[in-house]
Amino acid sequence: MADTKQADTPDEQLDDQAAQARPGKRDERRTAALAKAVRAFAASHGGSAEAQLAHIGRGRVRIALVGADGQWGNLVADSQDIARAAAERAGAEVHEDFDGELAAKVRTGPYEWSRMAGIQVGGPANS
Repeated sequence: MADTKQADTPDEQLDDQAAQARPGKRDERRTAALAKAVRAFAASHGGSAEAQLAHIGRGRVRIALVGADGQWGNLVADSQDIARAAAERAGAEVHEDFDGELAAKVRTGPYEWSRMAGIQVGGPANS
């Protein structure tokens, strides 16, 4: 039989309520921080951003961002709900897939091309 302890004093009741509220508060802080980062990315890359959310394991979710100028970046959230809320709060259009339309907006530079090709064809060894 499980032992369920009731809070005996008003202070203990408040402590129990605060403990139960913490995960929501923590998620809210994380959502706000990610939304701020998405807004900063958008401001630095043409004033807007589009996002695509992808599960990357252990409950984590990648927020792939594409700015209006074609620059791209990634953020990581602790859950799908936090990722979606942050992107939407920041005003980013959220795509279900990183399909041809969204991918066509991405602009890569010499660094990305050298990294992609360098590992596969005639570039420096990947060691």
